[in-house]
Amino acid sequence: MALTPELAGWRKAQRQALLARRLAASPEDHARWSALIDAQLRALLPVGPSWVMALCWPFQAEFDARPVAEYFLSLGARLALPSVVAKGQPLEFLEWHPGARMRTGLYDLAIPDTTVRLRPDILLVPPVGIGDRGDRLGYGGGFYDRTLAALEPRPITIAHAFELSRIPTTYPQPHDILMDFVVTETGIQAAVPAGLQKVNLEECRRLVGELAAERGLPLKLL
Repeated sequence: MALTPELAGWRKAQRQALLARRLAASPEDHARWSALIDAQLRALLPVGPSWVMALCWPFQAEFDARPVAEYFLSLGARLALPSVVAKGQPLEFLEWHPGARMRTGLYDLAIPDTTVRLRPDILLVPPVGIGDRGDRLGYGGGFYDRTLAALEPRPITIAHAFELSRIPTTYPQPHDILMDFVVTETGIQAAVPAGLQKVNLEECRRLVGELAAERGLPLKLL
C-alpha cells in the first residue's frame, strides 16, 4: 500500500493510540515487563570486546536499555547514543558511558557531549508500534530507516517493545527496513521471510552469528 494521505493519517492515529496505551501502563507492569526484556537481551546477545552497541535514551515510558547496555560495557563493548544531525539526514552515533557529560541536541534530546563518533554493530531500537513482519512504527521522522539505509555494513537491529505495542501491520513502504529481531516481555522473535518467528536463545545466537558473517560485521562472538 502506497503512503497515501489516508495511510499517513492512519499511522498518525495509530502512533497516538499506542503512545497513550504505553503511557497508561502501571509502574508495576512497566517494571515487570522491563525486567523480562532486560534479562532476555543479556542472554541472547553474545557480545564481546570490540562490539559497538547503540541504544536510545528512554523516552515516553519506553523500555530503559541503559542498564543492559552497561552490562555489555562491562564485557568490553563500546556504547553509543544517536544524535540528530539535521532533519532529513541520517543519525550519527556518539560514544557514551555512564556518567558521561551530556548536552541537549536537536529536538531537546540528550546526547553525549563528545565528538567521538562510532559505527554501531548492534542497534537497539525502541519502536512505538511493531508489526507482524518486524516492521516498525516510529515517531514519524524517518530517521532510523534513513540511517540503516546509509550504514555499511548494516548493523544487527533489535527492536525492544512491550507487547502492548503490537499491531498486525504498519503497512511498510519500500524504504522501510525491517528489524532483525523483536524482543518483548514474552520472548524473542526473528524476522524471517514468512514474518516474525519465535526463537530460543540458542537459535537467536546462531542467527546473530550468521547475520554478522553475512553483512561483514567484524565481530567475535562469545
